[in-house]
Formats: sequence, structure tokens, C-alpha cells
Amino acid sequence: MCGPPTARCSLYWPASPIAALRGCARPGVAMSPKRQRLLFVIGSVLALSGAVLFTLSALRDNIVFFYAPSDMRLHPEAVQKRVRLGGLVKAGSVEKQPQGGVVFIVTDGKADIIVHYNGVLPALFREGQGVVAEGILQGERFEASQLLAKHDERYMPKEVADKLKATGRWRGSN
Repeated sequence: MCGPPTARCSLYWPASPIAALRGCARPGVAMSPKRQRLLFVIGSVLALSGAVLFTLSALRDNIVFFYAPSDMRLHPEAVQKRVRLGGLVKAGSVEKQPQGGVVFIVTDGKADIIVHYNGVLPALFREGQGVVAEGILQGERFEASQLLAKHDERYMPKEVADKLKATGRWRGSN
């Protein structure tokens, strides 16, 4: 039998196999409530840390950062990574390509970036309007795989505006 706790026995749970190998197991002796709480807290912290690490590692591949055109020049790590580019479509810059797709310039007033997009343009896409393009910066050209047109807070779909005008409830400017 192991007498009072010694330096070699005190760190182990008395009923654990390691404590038994060291000759410190005392069958039938329960752990104190203080030690039970301590083990519960340590176990909870380890489990929570593991869950957080697992979640962060799973999200790492799905995070897409947002940059303005002037930010893209300042962050070389954005090259060859999937990012979102946001700004205004520069007036007079939209060119439809004969082989399909469209090329336009996104600006934030400080810097411009040429964007190439193959796909169907959103209904709200036009010059001078806000746009968010998701894709990859390749050199000086941004290859967009997805395009989102932005609108201001006063936007109202034409169909809804027409119905409100017909019922006399329209409060818009036109």
C-alpha cells in the first residue's frame, strides 16, 4: 500500500494505471471534489481548444478576403489567391469581347484594376455602379469567376415599383 502522497505519487489520479505501476493505487479511495473539478476544467479546456483548432483549420481554405483596387497593390499576398475585389465600374471602361465575356475597370478613386469576366452579367451591372468581383489576380489583370452588382439602399425592383405606383403607394423620386 502506498502511504501518504509523495512527490512521485501526487500528480497521478490514484486509480489510474500509471499510478498503479508506481505503486500508488489505493483501491476504494475516491478523488477529492477539488481534484475532480480540476480534471473537469482541464479536460474541458483541452476539448474546447481542439474544437477551435479543428474549426479554424477547416475554415482556412474557405476564407475569401475583400480588397479595394488600391489595397491590391499594397498586398502582394493577394496574387494567385482567391479574393474579392470591390469598387466602382469605371465609366467608359466596359468592353464586350467577341469570344464572349467582358473586360472592364474597377476603381476606388485611387487605383484601377482591369477585370476580365466570362459569364452572364448581373442585371444591376453598369458603369458607375458598385461591383464585387471574386477571382484571382494574375499580374495586372483580375480574372473574375463570380460578379456581384451592388445597389444603394434606395433600390427597388422595377416590378415592385410599378405595382406601388399603380396602387398609389409609391414614395420614390421617379
